[in-house]
Amino acid sequence: MKITKLKINPDLTSECSFKAVRSGGKGGQNVNKVSSKVELYFSIANSQILSVDQKEILLVKLSNRIKEDGFIRIVCDEDRSQLRNKNKTIEKLHELINKALTPVKKRIKTKTPKAVKEKRIKEKKIKGVVKNLRKRPDVE
Repeated sequence: MKITKLKINPDLTSECSFKAVRSGGKGGQNVNKVSSKVELYFSIANSQILSVDQKEILLVKLSNRIKEDGFIRIVCDEDRSQLRNKNKTIEKLHELINKALTPVKKRIKTKTPKAVKEKRIKEKKIKGVVKNLRKRPDVE
């Protein structure tokens, strides 16, 4: 099974649904009038663009992000512009998917160098000598 990294695909946005909501926080009177906060909803299971292998990987790796209804919810209210917030949610979705689909490199075990082992043993011997010097001298 070959895993390919998903490139940023503009068609992915066609499978997303967006919802504009009034944003909380600072902004004065403008906050109560303008719906600048954007919520993006994306269903991995219903996606036509993703392959079956990619869907399986995403469902496992993003299981904590998927709600009971099967959708991933991404929220952005950083800007006062609804369009910029929408673009940021799309970028976040692409980053999330690309990060999840990137294969993890296996760690290659390395052997401990001989000099490091010798240094450790030398330090242990020095520590032992110091502790022996703390003892009471034998009376003989």
